[in-house]
Amino acid sequence: MVENSLNREFLRLPACRPGMRIGIFGGSFDPPHDGHLKVSLVALKALALDQVWWLVSPQNPLKSKPPSQDLARRISAARAIASHPYIRVTGVEAALGTTYTAETIRELVPRLRGINLVWMMGADNLADFHHWRQWPAIAASVPLAVFNRPGSALRALASPAAKALAKSRIPEPAAPTLAGAHAPAWVFLSKPHIPLSSTAIRQATLRPKQRLESITDSSLC
Repeated sequence: MVENSLNREFLRLPACRPGMRIGIFGGSFDPPHDGHLKVSLVALKALALDQVWWLVSPQNPLKSKPPSQDLARRISAARAIASHPYIRVTGVEAALGTTYTAETIRELVPRLRGINLVWMMGADNLADFHHWRQWPAIAASVPLAVFNRPGSALRALASPAAKALAKSRIPEPAAPTLAGAHAPAWVFLSKPHIPLSSTAIRQATLRPKQRLESITDSSLC
C-alpha cells in the first residue's frame, strides 16, 4: 500500500482555518519545475489566495504511462521547488485512495468546510476537460482557474467544456472574486504564458530510443 511506504506527514492536509482562500493545484509533478512555481505565484496574487496547495498524485489516469511510482521522491522534489511560505505540498490523494479529480474533490470538500477553494488547471487541461471523469460534477463543486499555455488558448476556449460553461465564466479583471464564488464559475488567466512542462523535461532526459517510445503530452503537470 502506498501509504505504508510514505512518511505520514507527506499525506496530511496542510493546516488551514475557515475563511481561507486556497488554490488546489493537482498533478503528477514528475518532475516539478519552475513553471509550477510561477503559476502558483501568479495565482496567489491574481486570485487573492491565502495559499496554494500542490496535490502530488500517485498517478494520472489520463497519462499514457503512469508517472514514477516513487511518490515520496516527487513530494520531496516538489517541496524543494515550492520554497515559499504560502505554497504547500501534499500527497493526500494517496491517503484518500482517490484516482480521479472528481473523487478527490468529493473527498476534500466535506473535510474543508468553510474554506474557499479554487481548482487550478492549465489551458491544455480545459481543452480536454470534457474527457475527464464526471467533469460537470467537478465544475459544479469548485470554481476553476484556467492558466494560459503556449498554443492551447484557442483550443481551450473553443472546447466543449468551455462552451458548456460559457455563462459561468467571469472576466479576468474579476479574478480576485473567484474564490468564494458559487460554482460553477471559472476564469481564464492570460498570464503566465509558460512553455515548460514536466513531460518536455522528461523527454529531454530520455535516450533517443526511449524518446521515440514515449507519447508526447503537453500537460503542465
